[in-house]
Amino acid sequence: MFFSRRTDWPLVPNELAGILQNMRAQGQEILDLTESNPTRCGFSYSPSVLSAFNVPENLTYDPASQGAPKARQAVAGYYAAKGLSVNADDIILTSSTSEAYAFLLRLLLNPGEKALVPRPSYPLFSFLLELNDVAYAQYPLVYDGVWRLDQQALQDAVDEKTRAVILVNPNNPTGSYVQKDELDFLNGLCLRHSLSLISDEVFMDYAWGPRAGVTLMGNASVPTFVLGGLSKALGLPQMKMSWLAASGPRDTVAAAMGRLEIIADTFLSVNTPVQNAAGVWLAGAGGIQDHLLRRVKDNGQWLNAHVPAGVKVLSAQGGWYAVLAIEGLADEESFVTGLLKDERVLVHPGYFFDFEASGYVVVSLLPAAEIFCQAAGRLLRYK
Repeated sequence: MFFSRRTDWPLVPNELAGILQNMRAQGQEILDLTESNPTRCGFSYSPSVLSAFNVPENLTYDPASQGAPKARQAVAGYYAAKGLSVNADDIILTSSTSEAYAFLLRLLLNPGEKALVPRPSYPLFSFLLELNDVAYAQYPLVYDGVWRLDQQALQDAVDEKTRAVILVNPNNPTGSYVQKDELDFLNGLCLRHSLSLISDEVFMDYAWGPRAGVTLMGNASVPTFVLGGLSKALGLPQMKMSWLAASGPRDTVAAAMGRLEIIADTFLSVNTPVQNAAGVWLAGAGGIQDHLLRRVKDNGQWLNAHVPAGVKVLSAQGGWYAVLAIEGLADEESFVTGLLKDERVLVHPGYFFDFEASGYVVVSLLPAAEIFCQAAGRLLRYK
């Protein structure tokens, strides 16, 4: 046995991926409603994205384990502009949100201990947790016209090995934010069981629904770690800089930051030019965010205006995705593969996000309007 069990994944593409690969190899044009990379969706970026690199400081390497002070100050200033107080000394810069998760899993959990993760949500969690030797259990989000935490199920999932609760706020793909009463419940649960909270808030800036939620930034009741990054905040996934910000009881935060500083110093992964540019970029974040949010809102409004009988767009408050519930859809795999082969439209099946029941497809709201409307029209007509 040459390889660890933690990498014992099936390496053969699933049917949908295989069909897509073959169609693209044949040069067929695909209308992609899974596209969530802003740099491939026709947005215009400020010239400062590139000009900010043209500084002599980029030729000097001055490693800082938590990240360059100026870059951390830029992140703190980004939140200050939203009315949120964040101490730059409580921020750790990472190259990605995935790396921030890895740092926190190493900080908070021993091998075999357990984190609780939401369902449905992005399928990255199983890989991240398994690679860090962390066990996990899922807690459901339930839908009754709006999405909510199933508080009883979450409470029942806690056992003697549980160390952390992970939130995605707003959730991907449901677009649901944590509500004030839910945060009160979570704080009480974590206090009773000595748990930490990890809140992935990369989509926090993209609120467009009527039901506002709360950020966990500055949550002081229990050890809390909020994740963000340039990928979503600036629509720049290629500019590899993310962050985690710690809050909670001050003695716990101080102990956590001391340990995180050593973890981060072991990797020193964030590149110097991006850290030097972060202040310029984050100061101008409102421009690209306005463009992204307008696209998401417009596509979402078009979708809601054109759904036929038997299809429902589930209520959401933010993010970049829409969830469609299709009446009578028992076999999502056949539906999405048929849609791809017959109509050349690619969508996510609900099972990709681990929905508990069948009957869902998930679409990105980022594609340009002419692509989105054409592709979504084919989807909504498809039987």
